[in-house]
Formats: sequence, C-alpha cells, structure tokens
Amino acid sequence: MESTTTRAGVTAKDFFLWAGAMIALYWSAVAFMFLLFNYIDYMLPNSLQWRVDPYQGGMPFEMASLIVLVPLFVTLMYFIRRDIRADVSRSDLWVRRWGIILTLFIAGITIAGDAITLLSALFSGEDLTGAFLLKVFVVLVIAGMGFTYFMLDLRDYWNTNRNKERTFGISLMAVTLMAIFSGFLIVGTPSQARLMRIDTQRVSDLQSIQWQLVNYWQAKQSLPDSLERLTDPFSGFSAPLDPDTGAPYEYRILSLTSFELCAMFAQANSNSSINTYEVVRPAKDGATTDSWAHDKGRVCFTRTIDPELYPPTASKVVR
Repeated sequence: MESTTTRAGVTAKDFFLWAGAMIALYWSAVAFMFLLFNYIDYMLPNSLQWRVDPYQGGMPFEMASLIVLVPLFVTLMYFIRRDIRADVSRSDLWVRRWGIILTLFIAGITIAGDAITLLSALFSGEDLTGAFLLKVFVVLVIAGMGFTYFMLDLRDYWNTNRNKERTFGISLMAVTLMAIFSGFLIVGTPSQARLMRIDTQRVSDLQSIQWQLVNYWQAKQSLPDSLERLTDPFSGFSAPLDPDTGAPYEYRILSLTSFELCAMFAQANSNSSINTYEVVRPAKDGATTDSWAHDKGRVCFTRTIDPELYPPTASKVVR
C-alpha cells in the first residue's frame, strides 16, 4: 500500500495570521525600545537639553501600542501554534519560514549595528555616558530576545514545549505591564504631567510679562501701576492670564527699578534653569537672581532692573 504525504498550502488565514503577528512584533518591539529610551532620558537628562513633559512626546503612543500589540502578538502566535499542532505539515509553510528567517535577519542586523555603535563610540574617544550605555543595552536585550525566541521557533521548540510557550507569553505581557506602570513611577502620571505643563506655562507667562516690564521701564523710566498698562494694540501684547484659573497674575512695584510677580503653582520645581531667560540681571549686591525655581502654592519672584544693562531709551520730542 503506497502512502502519500500531502504538503499543506498557504491559505489566506495563514498569511494574515503571520502578517499580523510580524507587524505586531516589530511595532511593539520598536515602541518598547523607545519607551525605555524616554525613561532613560528622563532619569539621566542631558545637561544641554531642557527637561520637557514626556507625555507631550511619543510616550502615550508607545504605551498604547504596547497595551494593544503585545497581547495581540501573543494571541496570534497561539492560533498559529494551535494550527500547527492540529496539522504538523503547517510548520513547513513558506509564510512561516519567511516570517521567522526575516525576523532572525532583522534581529541579527540590529545586534550587529548595536555593537558597531558601541565600538565606534569607544574608538572615537566619546564620553560613554550612563544614558548611552543603557540605550545600547536595551537594544541588545530586545534584539537578543527576539533572535532567541525565533531561533527556537525555527527548531520547533515551542511546538513541543507548550507549557514553556504559555509561560513565555504570560511573562512577556507581565514585563510589558511592569514597564508601563514603572513609567508612572519614574515620570509621573498623565495628570501630574498636565500640572507640570500648566506650571511651565505659568513660568513662560511670567517671563513674557517680565520682558514687557523691562521694555516699559526703558521707554518711560518708570514701572506701570498695573499689568493692564502693558496692553499694546500695535504689538498685540496683553498680559496673559493663569492658564488654569483665568485669573490675572499678581504684580507689585517695590521701587523705581524693582517689581514682584506672583503666581499659584500646582507643583514644586527645583530646576532653576527651566525655560530661563536672563533678561533681568542680578543687582550689584547679588541679592536678586533670575531663577524660576518654585515651590507648590503661591510663589513670588522679585526682579531688579539694572539700568546699566538696560539703559533708558532716549526719546526725541518733535516740536
């Protein structure tokens, strides 16, 4: 009796299962990598860059991508494995072979590129900062995990070790959730980030008012009795209001060249250089600085205009 072996053909289901799994894998891997990069940049900021609200960047998209795509990848691979266990010949489908080999190729190239980047920085004498080394390590771990997983898959390891496959899937989703919730501990929750954005806008508003007060003093050799006097229809300037409450900022004249600006802040910020413009230099006794560090609650900033640095503008009267 002659036996024949029938090779399974690729169906539309097979193609889209593998296509969806590969897209979910690549997308989530890149999102996970950049999410960790954001954490590293926040914990080890570059002194040449301002610290900005991370939720204004790619973090929300990266978190959302991981929440959706990692479970999707695990689910699609479950259906693929189930079909292979029902019909062993489906392990020889060309779409499976192409998907695995392509992933191994991309992971291998990524590992090689990561090593080249590290060695290039080392040979060129660059300062290997902690942030740089951590990013190199993150890329190596993510690419290495992908390479190991699909190398084992190529050898049908997961099909013959169902319990380990299930453990890997659960662990992958657990690590993803841990990474996302760890981010809330590192950079704060979105609500905290919103408060930070509002406080940053308050500082920016006070800086803008400060500029206008200096210009007013240079033009008139006196300070306005209220912020409403700064309204200029020609330049389009009007004193900004608190972005959250809509209330005007507090302003008080201290002397001929000194004034005070106050605002209510939602959070403390000890970063005195955040968005700082040195438009008002310290008085000669060094008592006044152009720092915008603030505590939570009502905070006032005292400024003294240096007439030598910002001399009055000479005016000509036409008779």
